[in-house]
Amino acid sequence: MISLPFDPIPRCKLRATVSGAFARYARKIGASLSLCLPFFVCPSVPANAHPHVWTTIRSEVVYADKTMTGVRHAWTFDDMFSAYALQGIHHAKKGEYTREELSSLAKLNVTSLKEYKYFTYAKADGKKIEFSDPTDYWLEYKDSALTLHFTLPLKSPVSARTMLIEVYDPTIFIDFALAKDTPVTLGGAAPNCNLKIDLPHQPTPAEQARMSQLDENPLNPFDTFGQMFANKIEVKCP
Repeated sequence: MISLPFDPIPRCKLRATVSGAFARYARKIGASLSLCLPFFVCPSVPANAHPHVWTTIRSEVVYADKTMTGVRHAWTFDDMFSAYALQGIHHAKKGEYTREELSSLAKLNVTSLKEYKYFTYAKADGKKIEFSDPTDYWLEYKDSALTLHFTLPLKSPVSARTMLIEVYDPTIFIDFALAKDTPVTLGGAAPNCNLKIDLPHQPTPAEQARMSQLDENPLNPFDTFGQMFANKIEVKCP
């Protein structure tokens, strides 16, 4: 059973910002590559220029033997940022990119995401649980957009009555939005497990005002303000 309690936040209301950590990452990438990942601002752009990164997500909560083993993500980036990220990537056929041609970019993506905990946070019966490094990662190019596919295995499989998974960027640099059609599925879960999806919090006027000031007062990755805009996936198994 899937429950969607209200409409998503209009994307134009989410102001993008970049933290010091993101700026450091951008400089690191810029030193070795002539392109940017589809998460971060390039070093040639001022750190407070705030290019929005719009990401549509589909996720599968993976179970085996009545225990949760991980999360399988598919993140599709907006057309503009996809085109920017593809600059400098060699490809044999115009307008097409194979999985092999995108393999180095895919590896760079998942490697860099580790510092930011893959923007994916999980709790089992209220207790935080950790993910291992991604597996089965690859990039797909379709309809002018890049999609990053990857699996986040739990460090230890967990059996719990309630699993909570949150996907969000604490700095609100990236806008994560669940896909409109089949955003979350359960893989291998017991038939009596129920799935509930809570979309991000609708900002109040005061919160919108704060978000409008993020250019001058950026959030850091440890600020809890961004957590209220998390996409929440809850799985209950009696």
